[in-house]
Amino acid sequence: MTTYSNLRDSDGTALGIRCHDGRIVAIGPDVTAPDVTAPDAVDGGGRLVLPAFVEPHVHLDKTLWGEAWQPGKRATRLRDYIENERRVLSANTTPPEERAGRLLAQMLAFGTTAVRSHIDVAPDMGLTHVEAMMRLRETWSDRVDLQFVAFPQQGLLCRPGTTDLIRAAIGMGVETVGGLDPAGIDGDPDGQLRFIFDLAVETGTGVDIHLHDKGDLGAWQIERIADYTAASGLAGKVMISHAYCLGMIPEGRLDRIGRRLADNDISLMTSAPADVAVPPVEELTAMGVTVCCGSDGIRDSWSPFGNGDMLERAFLTAFRFDWNRDEDFALALTCATHAAAKAIGIKDYGLAVGNRADFVMIAASCPGDALCRRPADRRVVRRGALVA
Repeated sequence: MTTYSNLRDSDGTALGIRCHDGRIVAIGPDVTAPDVTAPDAVDGGGRLVLPAFVEPHVHLDKTLWGEAWQPGKRATRLRDYIENERRVLSANTTPPEERAGRLLAQMLAFGTTAVRSHIDVAPDMGLTHVEAMMRLRETWSDRVDLQFVAFPQQGLLCRPGTTDLIRAAIGMGVETVGGLDPAGIDGDPDGQLRFIFDLAVETGTGVDIHLHDKGDLGAWQIERIADYTAASGLAGKVMISHAYCLGMIPEGRLDRIGRRLADNDISLMTSAPADVAVPPVEELTAMGVTVCCGSDGIRDSWSPFGNGDMLERAFLTAFRFDWNRDEDFALALTCATHAAAKAIGIKDYGLAVGNRADFVMIAASCPGDALCRRPADRRVVRRGALVA
């Protein structure tokens, strides 16, 4: 039994949190340690307490964290970035799990205790990245909850042999079937979606599709994804990542698509990039769509940006939309906490009795202060124990 006292919630109310067997057993202003000098009593120092951050979209197997400086590359086509990545990673001799482990240590120190990572699966690499990430999960199982997506970065149907590898990855314990631009990369949207959803139904897994295709083409694919979700009974287990097209279509069509996403419980992930349209988070959230934010690539061949801090990613979401009110900052933080947890299927999340005791204590006066300053002074609790 460990008690964390002298904390403040998002409204500024003083509170304490008592943990036992990895769960919150008591929380509120009257929760204090019987003996504040005991080893199982932790003084929060008046820090703001938030649920631990959730990273719903990252590519751990491709990070170059801790490696020599690697500048990014400018390209006009997605395929050019993919080919450059193949060259960079094939020349790197550091095991993927070693590079990923360095980044996970950083993410944990910032307050993230649950991560969904996409893993590249392709004929030229086989299942080597899947094997590496499984080793990573075993090594980090006592500190971070890791779930994975089998991701066809080089294409699914257009790269013969990839479908068999995706199926094999799911058999190895990967929880989610990934897809990539069914029209723009494979040129066969229904073929790709049919395979992805059939495999997900067959194996009881989820679906997470990268969708970069823009404008009407992208919007049409989102409508097809909604069709397949409804037909397969996978409501609540589907995420569309990026979905730039939703920031490019007329309001009336956005409203129709947003209602379908909400009705079929399809989540959206945005990394809030500055160079392209993004889904309008506020409007979609008001429609009932679960919208979360994620880092995407961190210090990799695509870009040297990113640091693994979900508080910063929430800030970038607010900055992207020019939000500045307290309610705006609360929504941005939700994108990195409750919405992200729901999007990747974490059921027992949040600061409430019975939930997993995962939270972060931050030296900030309120959520807006935390978001705008992103102080380094943080203490991270996972399953009731201080881990960073």
